[in-house]
Amino acid sequence: MDFNLTEQQEKIVKMVREFAENEIKPKVVAYDESGEFPIDTYKKMGELGLIGLPYPKEYGGTGGDYLSYVLAVEEISKVSGSLGISYSVSTSLCSGGIINAASEEQKKRYLPDILSGKKFGSFGLTEPNAGSDAGGCITTADKNGEYYILNGAKCFITNGPLSETFLVFALTDKSKGAKGLSAFIVEKEFEGFSIGKIENKCGIRSAQVSELVFENCKVPVENLVGAEGKGFGIAMKTLDGGRIGVAAQGLGIAEGAFEVAKQYMKEREQFGKPLWKNQYLAFKMAELELEIEQAKYMVYKAAMDKQEGKPYSVSAAKAKLACTDAAMHVTTEAVQMLGGNGYMREYNVERMMRDAKITQIYEGTNEIQKLIISGNIFR
Repeated sequence: MDFNLTEQQEKIVKMVREFAENEIKPKVVAYDESGEFPIDTYKKMGELGLIGLPYPKEYGGTGGDYLSYVLAVEEISKVSGSLGISYSVSTSLCSGGIINAASEEQKKRYLPDILSGKKFGSFGLTEPNAGSDAGGCITTADKNGEYYILNGAKCFITNGPLSETFLVFALTDKSKGAKGLSAFIVEKEFEGFSIGKIENKCGIRSAQVSELVFENCKVPVENLVGAEGKGFGIAMKTLDGGRIGVAAQGLGIAEGAFEVAKQYMKEREQFGKPLWKNQYLAFKMAELELEIEQAKYMVYKAAMDKQEGKPYSVSAAKAKLACTDAAMHVTTEAVQMLGGNGYMREYNVERMMRDAKITQIYEGTNEIQKLIISGNIFR
């Protein structure tokens, strides 16, 4: 069992860390306040090869490994949880679903622009009445000659207002429930497709999240991914990978908040001594570091399971649960340890706390992760 990163992985960590410090950090507070997305920064990530990091070069990827992608999400999220999730959705959800189940023609047509960072990708599963119960989708896809006609709506779709390519799930057979769900690649310009409400969020404020609206949307039959009725399986497999990305995002947020608190406690003095010399606070930091380290190995283990072709549904659920709970706990404690300053925006930890909360909810709530883990225990 080797816990060391390879030389190439170490280089990627160094590159992404420097990029995050130099390109993302100076403007992260401003983007959080304005709710704007740093499109130019994202495109630079594409130029560096980060978006296509875990995919083959034949589809426009970088040809790296999956753990390298997880490390990149972690480093980006230390500075910006918003950019971390936008990156993860394009790479792991939209592109992941396509790489898992699409035809060679579909892969070669859609992946190069997404993996280069020229275009964004989105994953359209969640509906107003179908969140944790993904099988409760009611968006329909009726075949009519050379097209499927989609009607319905999706909600809480990350990258929605930015994307040109959407992996969307709809019922081709309403009588079969989840077994009648199918997957489609929808382009932004397709007739009958539009972006609905853009959400005003508590956290990840610069990430763009919206509704997708389908009103007799015409999707060519060749844009069906896999076969009719196979959509639920495609969605669940893709979400397993997405959970590893969200785990990496949560880990990065926790690490970012920990570093702010650590530096603050070294510089801030109370009662004639630095804060870290207060044993209670020093012990609290020791506990938080342990929690972060435990979570880190959970997500690295899940990434390696996926990379090596092993079953990873349960390890992904464990990583998602551990890392996102750590994110919420560490950021909340960081705000407390900075006192009044922790509540002020220029110190960043209040933003990290707001960003952390959603990680416990999307890509399957943490209660769903406990269902997956407990189901595996008692199967």
